[in-house]
Amino acid sequence: MPQDVHPVDQFLPVPKLLTLGLQHVLVMYAGAVAVPLILGRALKLAPQDVAFLISADLFACGLATLVQCIGFPGVGIRLPVMMGVTFASVGPMLSMAAAPDVGLLGIYGSVISAGVFAVIVAPFMGRLLPLFPPVVTGTIILVIGISLMRVGINWAGGGLPTLTKVVDGAAGAFPNPAYGQLEGLGIALFVLLVILGLIRWFTGFIANVAVLLGIIAGAVLAAALGVMHFDRVISAAWVDVVVPFRFGMPKFQIVPIITMCIVMIVVMIESTGMFLALGEMTGRKIDQAAIARGLRADGVGTILGGIFNTFPYTSFSQNVGLVGVTGVRSRWVTATGGVIMIALGLLPKMSALVESVPVVVLGGAGVVMFGMVAATGARILTGVDFKANRYNLFVVAISVGFGMIPLVAPNFFRYTPDVLHPLLESGILLAAIVSVALNLFFNGLGSVEAAQSEASAAAEHA
Repeated sequence: MPQDVHPVDQFLPVPKLLTLGLQHVLVMYAGAVAVPLILGRALKLAPQDVAFLISADLFACGLATLVQCIGFPGVGIRLPVMMGVTFASVGPMLSMAAAPDVGLLGIYGSVISAGVFAVIVAPFMGRLLPLFPPVVTGTIILVIGISLMRVGINWAGGGLPTLTKVVDGAAGAFPNPAYGQLEGLGIALFVLLVILGLIRWFTGFIANVAVLLGIIAGAVLAAALGVMHFDRVISAAWVDVVVPFRFGMPKFQIVPIITMCIVMIVVMIESTGMFLALGEMTGRKIDQAAIARGLRADGVGTILGGIFNTFPYTSFSQNVGLVGVTGVRSRWVTATGGVIMIALGLLPKMSALVESVPVVVLGGAGVVMFGMVAATGARILTGVDFKANRYNLFVVAISVGFGMIPLVAPNFFRYTPDVLHPLLESGILLAAIVSVALNLFFNGLGSVEAAQSEASAAAEHA
C-alpha cells in the first residue's frame, strides 16, 4: 500500500472485499429487515407486499451505503459505514400507520420531507463539534455499546422475550416460546467460542473474517440441529425489480412531517456519535465538514428511502463494532457490502438465504462486536483528566445513568406527551444531551481547535 494512502481509502483485492463486505451484511441483516416487517404487519399488507418492502429496504440500504462510503461533493463521510433503517422511527411510524388519514403514503411523504430537512440542517449540526470533547464523546460511545449489548443478548436468546401479535383485531404481547431455549443458547455460545478461537490463534485475513466464519460455523450447526430452515429460500422468486412509488405518490401532511423531522434530529445526534467512534477506530480526523457531509448523506439516504418505498436511514451502529473487531478500516469494504445489499434487494432468493440464518447465530457474534463499541468508549475515557478535573466524573456518571433509563425502565416516560417519545426512548440521545449539557455547565464551551486537540491527545493516550 502506498505510504500516502490512508487505511480508510485502501482498495483491497476483490476477493477480500467480497468476503469482508458479506460479513458486514450478515451483521446488519436482521436489523435491516426488522422495520419493514413490523410496519408491513401493522399496515396489514399482503404477504407479497411485505416481501416487496423487504426487497425495497435492502435495495435502498445499498444505495444509501454507497452514498455514505464513496461520497459525492459535499455528501458522504467516506468512512466504513453501513446504512440501515433507524429504529427511532418505528414508534412514530406505527402511530401514523394507525391513523386512517395518514397510512403508508403519508409515512412516505414524511420520510422524504425529513430527508430534505436533514440535508438543509446538516451544516448547522456539523458546527456543534466543539460540544463533543473526549469526555462527552467517550461517554456517548460507551452508552452506544451498552445499548447495543441488549440487541446482541436478545439475539443470543432467540429474538425478543415477548412478541407482538394481533388477536381478534387487537395487538398484544405474548411470550416468545423460542426465547432462552438451551439449544439456541448453545449455538450462540458455539459461535462466540469459534470467533474468539480464530482471533486468538490466527492472524491476517482469517482473523479479519473471524465473525463471518463464526456465523457460517453457527449456521452449519443450526442446520444440522434442524434449527435453520430453507422453506423461504425455495419459495422465493429469483428476481424482483424495485420501482419508485410502487404504492402511489406520497402524501405530505404537516403533523407527520414535523414528527419525522424530530426523529431525524435524533438520528443526526446518534449518527454524530457513530462518526466520532469510527474516527477513533480508523484514525481519521473528524471535523465539522466531515460531520456535515455524513449527516447530509443520512438525509439523502432518507430521501432515497421515501422514493423507493422504504423508511429513514442512519449509520448502523452494529457495523461500527465489526470495524473494531476486525481492524479493517477500508471504506471500500462497506461499499462492497452496499453492492451486496442492492443485489439482495433485486434477488429475493439470495435474500431469503441470508434471512434463514437464525438470530441465535448472530447473537454469538453480537456480544463480541457490540462489546467492542463499549470498549472503544472506555478507551477514549482513559485519556480524559479525572484527577485534576473532578467535574468530568460527574459528566460521565450522570450521563450513563440517564442513558440506561430506556434500557432498564422502558415505561419510565410512559406519561410524557407522545411527541417527545422519540427523544426520550433513545438512551443514546439522552446520554448525548445530558453529557453535552453537564460538560457545558462544568467546563464551559471550548473552541473547535481545542476540542480536536484534546481528542487527539486522548486518542494518543489510549
